[in-house]
Amino acid sequence: MVAKTGRYSGYIRPFSYLIDLSIINALSIYMLPFHNNLLVYSILISCGWFVSAIYLGFYEVYRYTKVISILNKTVKQSVLFGLYCLALELFYSEFGNQKKIVLFVFTATILIVLVKLFIYYFLRRFRVLYGGNYRKVVLLGNDENIKPLKHFFTENPDYGYFLENVFSLQENKKENINQCLSFVLENKIDEIYCAMADLSDNQVVDIIDFADNNLKTLKFIPSEKQMLSSNIKFEFYDYIPVISQRNILQEERFNKAVKRLFDLIFSTVIIVFLLSWLVPIMSILIKLESKGPLFFVQKRNGLNYKNFNCYKFRSMDLNDTSDMELASKNDIRITKIGKFIRKTSIDELPQFFNVFFGDMSVVGPRPHMVSVTNIYAAKVDKFMVRHLVKPGITGLAQTKGYRGEVETDDDIINRVKYDIFYIENWSILLDIKIIFVTVFNTLKGDEKAY
Repeated sequence: MVAKTGRYSGYIRPFSYLIDLSIINALSIYMLPFHNNLLVYSILISCGWFVSAIYLGFYEVYRYTKVISILNKTVKQSVLFGLYCLALELFYSEFGNQKKIVLFVFTATILIVLVKLFIYYFLRRFRVLYGGNYRKVVLLGNDENIKPLKHFFTENPDYGYFLENVFSLQENKKENINQCLSFVLENKIDEIYCAMADLSDNQVVDIIDFADNNLKTLKFIPSEKQMLSSNIKFEFYDYIPVISQRNILQEERFNKAVKRLFDLIFSTVIIVFLLSWLVPIMSILIKLESKGPLFFVQKRNGLNYKNFNCYKFRSMDLNDTSDMELASKNDIRITKIGKFIRKTSIDELPQFFNVFFGDMSVVGPRPHMVSVTNIYAAKVDKFMVRHLVKPGITGLAQTKGYRGEVETDDDIINRVKYDIFYIENWSILLDIKIIFVTVFNTLKGDEKAY
């Protein structure tokens, strides 16, 4: 057995503990001087912060962790710590300092997240400029299966992965596996990445034994057929492990209440302060150009594949194909005012009524008309997963450029991939980010908005 190598980040987490606890205690002395015994209070709030951080995984931040995940952890940590401080105040002194406690927690959270983000971005820059804080890695598998990760390691040096070698399994599989394992030992490689589809069960077991016996980090790259979910959930029936294929975060009672409250507040604001005066104006403009109703109402598939009436401002002349054919570029059915409201996405605004009534959410997978949904459901793998949550006015796929007309198979396949990622990684902060990106894209102009 050899010593484990490459753990260059071992001091970062203790350093973060020290900084965060220093901020909390310094602020408590400055902002909460009314406690009789500051030393005891300092110990209590430090313990409260540390315990809640362990419970929530606040310091479980890795080089591949996304910024939105860091912010999510920070919000949860600050809420739990804030409740602890308020409860502590109830027993520790007279309960008349709620505002000071809330201000203390808010200030501490802002300072801590700024320090956390500074360290995060400093390390990414440090890895690029000086080559420090990196992990030496190797790839093992057929070219097709390891190509995406090879590209990631090569094109993203700021993540701190240095690709030392690639071992192809196209030919002489057993010999190349042995060469890979020897190379790992001789060059003090930190992490081994293997394509599972290219290995037999016995070979997988042998590589796992090698990694365990030599204290090497081993990670597997699953194929799409082997992929259960990026958010699988382990449950135990007595001592029997059972895997739930997909853990839908929005189904949890608290998350469902938070998202619904956000949708209600957001849609109410839009309806009262925007649609209240925009609807009469659009009614005049639309009806001056063409005969027909103000709203275009279309059946679409929503949560659990149930149909609902989706509302839009009418942007086309009345026709018999609107429920069968998607709008395309230079579509002759689109009116002059219709071109403008489609380009600016104004035609989608009535869907906030759908959000208010509970058929849709502000953010979620975009709903398709029923005839198109049936085609995609039969054609695109995992398409139906999109219907496990409420559809949205905007979504992650739309912010990544997959909106509007489906011109190629890749358009709908990538749309489904982003929608599933959103479902499995939902958070209220992700919703807010998607809304901001959507507004930004709308203001700068989206090429696929027609």
